[in-house]
Amino acid sequence: MAADGEVRRRGCCGGGAFFPEESFASWGAYGRALMETGPRLRDRVTARSADAVELHEVRGWSGAKMRRTLTWWDLIWFGVGAVIGAGIFVLTGQEAKEAAGPAVVLSYAVSGVSAMLSVFCYTEFAIEIPVAGGSFAYLRVELGDFMAFIAAGNILLEYCIGGAAVARSWTSYFATLLNHHPNDFRIHAASLSDDYSRLDPVAVAVIVLICLLAVLSTKGSSRFNYVLSILHLAVILFIIAAGLSRARLSNLTADFAPFGAHGVFAASAVLFFAYIGFDAVSTMAEETKNPARDIPVGLVGAMAVTTALYCVLALTLCLMQPYYEIDADAPFTVAFTATGMDWAKYIVAFGALKGMTTVLLVSAVGQARYLTHIARTHMVPPCLAQVHPKLGTPVNATVVMLAATAVIALFTDLGILSNLLSISTLFIFMLVAVALLVRRYYVSGETTNADRNKLAACLAVITAASVVTAAYWGLSADGWAAYAATVPAWFAATLYLQLRVPMARTPEKWGVPLVPWLPSASIFINIFLLGSIDGKSFMRFGIWTAALLAYYFFFGLHASYDTAKALAAEAAAGKVEEGGSKPADGGAGN
Repeated sequence: MAADGEVRRRGCCGGGAFFPEESFASWGAYGRALMETGPRLRDRVTARSADAVELHEVRGWSGAKMRRTLTWWDLIWFGVGAVIGAGIFVLTGQEAKEAAGPAVVLSYAVSGVSAMLSVFCYTEFAIEIPVAGGSFAYLRVELGDFMAFIAAGNILLEYCIGGAAVARSWTSYFATLLNHHPNDFRIHAASLSDDYSRLDPVAVAVIVLICLLAVLSTKGSSRFNYVLSILHLAVILFIIAAGLSRARLSNLTADFAPFGAHGVFAASAVLFFAYIGFDAVSTMAEETKNPARDIPVGLVGAMAVTTALYCVLALTLCLMQPYYEIDADAPFTVAFTATGMDWAKYIVAFGALKGMTTVLLVSAVGQARYLTHIARTHMVPPCLAQVHPKLGTPVNATVVMLAATAVIALFTDLGILSNLLSISTLFIFMLVAVALLVRRYYVSGETTNADRNKLAACLAVITAASVVTAAYWGLSADGWAAYAATVPAWFAATLYLQLRVPMARTPEKWGVPLVPWLPSASIFINIFLLGSIDGKSFMRFGIWTAALLAYYFFFGLHASYDTAKALAAEAAAGKVEEGGSKPADGGAGN
């Protein structure tokens, strides 16, 4: 078993098999594994990993270690580079014109508050569990393998589709810079449907170049990122200064919120796409020199700068043109042309290209580290967990993720993706906030059953009140009776959690302030924003989740079960996982 364990620890695809676990050793073994799906699922749903397992045992399965080369300065610029890209330059015009009007400024502020609450939750986890898995590792520790896998699938979807959308936007602004229409650089495949018929080889080429940089060096990627980010910020400051010189206050005040409050929150849900990316910074905790100091400064600092810039940029755009004249595809470019500064569109396009390049780079770095840690648990083939001994980067995971991104970028248009991306992201951020409350108020073997049940009841009321509020809002129901019941219920459950449930754990280095209020507010606002997203996007989300479950039941469940069983057998002392029901063969989880 020790020798087998060492193979697993190195993350090799033993004997050339895609899945090296014993459940896949033969068709007979696989058949027996499928027959045990029920007991194995019960075990993995209740099994919770431990901090030490994620930090030492699981991380060791990558073979070589990732190099600790990053500081808070790198993380701030990674955060800024990860977020400020296609969202602000593309979606601002779309939502101002079609959903919020000049009140799009408030939409950005609401999304920014929601993102900042999530940043605080991520920060505590990243300091306590500084591994490459990000929210996947955090959820595995607090909510168990099953919820972690569902979240992981949505994280990977978020990164692939988000990267593809940004790459296609890169082509659009590149064309603007050269005085061409974006479709001049795309190949029309008439046999495909309209949303997928414009093949984009430029987007694929950009992704390939980004992949090479991400593979060669994390520190080199960081230096390249903050050089581009500094140039990008300079362009943003130019856009603000030049745009305000053409400002007309009447454009802002004539009809500030033409679509009402529903429009503001509907736009906020879509504009959350513009904040996607900061979670990638948490995946770099494993490569940070001093996580306890660097991560809070890096994450919170980056989000504060980003939110402020977004609000000011949106305000500038709405002051330059009436909202109904804003171009939905290239808002800032057209606004400068309309106000007699046609030459400025080249600077805007140049800045957008810089911003989208850094978004792609940080996305490439982050998504590879997510996949690496997921592969370490054998939920996906463990060969994807290998870290190159010389480069110190996860080469296999980087190549696979960016190959998937390139395929999507070749075919798919940005317009059909932003809502689906927002659903995945808001869902994950909500789960991380729930996991933080579980972490603070529940420790297996120490928390009494009574306190555990109180915690579960409070979480159920907080979540249910948030869901009912969001559903009532999303259905555009008249009246206020539902809010008079749901909002006080959320408040009462949070207050009861603070006063009547003893906190089981206090962070050693840095903790989220105002617990349980801040994570409870994060749950509420994330679910509320989900209620503003259209039904078709939820259908696509359901289809993707069903595909994830099919993969999990046929492959991921059995591979992770075998791995946990081997790890439990190797553990010389202490419990490796908490809360798992003991299987009949004495295997995985205890």
